[in-house]
This record gives sequence, structure tokens and C-alpha cells, in this order.
Amino acid sequence: MLIRPATPNDQTAIWRIIKQVIRSGETYTLPRDMSEACAIAYWCGPDRETFVAEEGGEIVGTYYIRANQHGGGAHVCNCGYITAPGQTGKGVARRMCEHSLGHARSHGFKAMQFNFVVSTNERAVRLWQSLGFETVGRLPLAFQHPRLGFVDALVMFRAL
Repeated sequence: MLIRPATPNDQTAIWRIIKQVIRSGETYTLPRDMSEACAIAYWCGPDRETFVAEEGGEIVGTYYIRANQHGGGAHVCNCGYITAPGQTGKGVARRMCEHSLGHARSHGFKAMQFNFVVSTNERAVRLWQSLGFETVGRLPLAFQHPRLGFVDALVMFRAL
């Protein structure tokens, strides 16, 4: 699997991947009716680096990395990951996270923090834990899940 920086030519494929996750409203705190233009502006914004994962010439996942805070908190990065529909369970998210950990280290980040992992996203929670992340905070009833109602969100952290 090749992971490379996203280019403007990748935006259609990125939208195809992130659209379903946004529309489902189950894991990201983005408006479910977010337009393509707004979603691409968010995912590929100037405050972050965006990457795509390719397998056999097809984009199968995407992630972004950015400083979690400005100033005194800029040494901690934050990422978001989305795997293409039909590609879950094939190691795409693991590979993107491993790539992001190496990229973060090589760019001087000292830690990685996920600010808002929806607790019902058990597959992601298990994956992040297997990659060395610890839950350092729980935000009770912080996320309104479209089927389950209000559920907790987790803050997960890993030193680099």
C-alpha cells in the first residue's frame, strides 16, 4: 500500500470516501448535510497535510495531520482517518495511522492526540489502543449519535 500526499486531482476520490462517513453521522462531528466543497475545504484545509492511501491504483483511504493547538501546544498533533467503503477490515486505517506516527515524528511532533473518538466506534478505539494510544479523558454524552442518542466521546493520547 502506497501512502502519499494528496493532490487536487485526488479530491473527487477523497469526497467519495468521506461523504459516506459524514452522511452517516456516526463518527465525525461534521454536519451530516455538509456540502462537497465544505467537506473538501475542511479535510484538505491549509492548516493540515492530507494524505491518501492507494492500493492497486485505487484510493482506499485518506487522513490528515495537523498541529492540535497553536503556540505552546503545537508540539502535539491531531489526525483524522477515513477508510473507503468496502475497504474496512483490510488494514488500511492501521497502515495510515502507522504512516502518520512516522510522519509526525519526522516533523518534530512529540505526541499525537485524538480529541473526540466516539465511544461507540469500537473498532477505531481497539485499533488506536493496539497502536499505543491511551484513553486520557471521557466526555460524557458529548456526541449525539443518529441511532443511539447521546454517547460518550474519548480523548486518546500517545507520546511519540
